[in-house]
Amino acid sequence: MKEAYGLIDRVAETDTTVLITGETGTGKELAARALHRRSRRAAAPMVTINCAAVPQSLLESELFGHVRGAFTDARADRKGLFAQADQGTLFLDEIGEMPLEMQAKLLRALEARTARPVGGQQEVPFDVRLIVATRRDLVACVEEGTFRDDLYYRVNVVELAMPPLRARGADVLLIAQMFLEQFALQHGKPIKGISAPVAERLIGYAWPGNVRELRNVMERAVALARFEDLVVEDLPAQVRDHRPSHVLVASNDPSELVSLGEVERRYVERVMEAVAGNKRQAAQILGLDRATLYRKLERWSRDPRG
Repeated sequence: MKEAYGLIDRVAETDTTVLITGETGTGKELAARALHRRSRRAAAPMVTINCAAVPQSLLESELFGHVRGAFTDARADRKGLFAQADQGTLFLDEIGEMPLEMQAKLLRALEARTARPVGGQQEVPFDVRLIVATRRDLVACVEEGTFRDDLYYRVNVVELAMPPLRARGADVLLIAQMFLEQFALQHGKPIKGISAPVAERLIGYAWPGNVRELRNVMERAVALARFEDLVVEDLPAQVRDHRPSHVLVASNDPSELVSLGEVERRYVERVMEAVAGNKRQAAQILGLDRATLYRKLERWSRDPRG
């Protein structure tokens, strides 16, 4: 996180396009807002859109606007988000979900610095600082043909990687304490801290939903708490009963000894779990090229025994 904070400090005052990557719930939008607040454009608006939440048929109109009569419900001219964010920041969340046809139109707009409203004849110039975010592996998407390589290079000027909560060590306790104090004040409950058994569970849990999941867990725990410190019974079952998975390499019990191929399979599965299925990141950790990793995963999916 110190690397992430340092990168935000270095690029915030520039107009450089930033690609924020990370799993769902790691704080990508918070990072985008921090970039905007510290930029020279902070007095102008920051406009946000989640590309995965807008139907394909409406996305072009949302981004570029439309003129009256462009389609059935277009009863008046409407500014698009590029025009609304003029002089400020436009944040395109989940850009990896954008359809290929729309990617081509976005690339053209970014290159020309103009946008043509749907149904319009005139190009409308804009001046925005672009920040995009994705939970997808865009390199893999490019290789699979679901994301344009030219658009990837256009938006990936500076990449800001937000690490998952499970990779942040004792940070989970600092964030949990912050949420505890916030919700205790909000609900008027005299809760002061986290017991040692609860701290152990919080650190040992994998947090697939990251900070967003931790926030929900702490809100629930505070709502149910009966003592000054949170106890294990205040935690939801998935955190309370979680047992970290381990790769079995050897044992004194001959029945637990496995082949070298099985050890490899279990370890690869553990790494894939730790990176939430990101094959590019898993390949880097394992020291493999992606093609080799894909072949192994495909083979194991056909025959789990190796």
